[in-house]
Amino acid sequence: MPTSHTSETPAASSSAAAVAEALAMPPAPKGEPAGERGGWRRGGASSGPEAPPEVHPGRSTGRLGKVLRRPGRIPAPLLCLTAMFLVQTGIALSKPLFGPLGVSGTTFLRLGFAAVILLAATRPKLRDKRPRDLAAAALLGMASAGMTFLFAGAIDRLPMGTAATIEFLGPLAVALVFARRASHLLWALLAAAGVVLLTLLGEGDGGGSLDPVGLLYAFGAAACYALYILFTDKVGAAFQGFQGLAVSMTVGALTLAPFGLGEAWHGLAAPDASPLVLLASVAGVSLLLPVIPYALEMTALRRMPQRVFSVLVSLEPAVSALVGLVVLGQLLGVPQLAGIGCVVAASVGATLTGRR
Repeated sequence: MPTSHTSETPAASSSAAAVAEALAMPPAPKGEPAGERGGWRRGGASSGPEAPPEVHPGRSTGRLGKVLRRPGRIPAPLLCLTAMFLVQTGIALSKPLFGPLGVSGTTFLRLGFAAVILLAATRPKLRDKRPRDLAAAALLGMASAGMTFLFAGAIDRLPMGTAATIEFLGPLAVALVFARRASHLLWALLAAAGVVLLTLLGEGDGGGSLDPVGLLYAFGAAACYALYILFTDKVGAAFQGFQGLAVSMTVGALTLAPFGLGEAWHGLAAPDASPLVLLASVAGVSLLLPVIPYALEMTALRRMPQRVFSVLVSLEPAVSALVGLVVLGQLLGVPQLAGIGCVVAASVGATLTGRR
């Protein structure tokens, strides 16, 4: 329900100000954009445990200045956890759209809406960019498209917690590859044990064995997630703020257009369809994932050590399982919960021991 400036609540104005602050902020020392599904920042805006310096949103005075300063009262970990819950809720709410619009159609429309919002908010300038920077943004966009589409296909066939945990192996693998410590073999083995519990002992929605096609989608999404991480630091260093993200999101939408445009059009033009309702639903989901979580995560990253941020992000598979239970009624068994716990513990352990 729309509200006037005189009647807005402190919580609502704080969230809105956090979004505005993050979208308008200058880049961190390495630029570092958020990830397509919530941002894994191994490259880091800081090279050590200290958080990047806080950038104040101007010297505004009066009511506007007070509103812009309100997000500082919200604890950074709360912003991060809120972003994760919004991401997973957006994923869960996307699943009912797969029926009328198809997996590829829903994914294409969601990326398209997100790209339009980010382009309008950032207005990226490309004239001064080198060809290698544009190529990196294009590759990042293709990796994002693959990650988004494959993960959507995975959650269409697997419980959310299972799919999210397998996909999370992508960033975990990158962290372990660059760890350069023999002790990190322990975390790799723990993660592998979690995968065994999920894939061999886990159950699907109907209580039977997991869909093998869904597992292939999930592992493919993990591979694209790893590629995404490798490109995101290059794009973040070359583009200011969210401009690189806006460009890569646009490329991602265009990449999926040949696969999703026809399916989306077929769903919208169906005799029993409600096109405006479907488009409004997709637009709402695109705000939950990725626009608002990006802003909240970027604001949180500026206020906390990156190691703390990475530990919080490691909880994402568990958050996914919880949202899947609450929103979609997906009850996981003991082996699945144990597998998710192994992967989360491996990620936390790799994060805490990776930088000394």
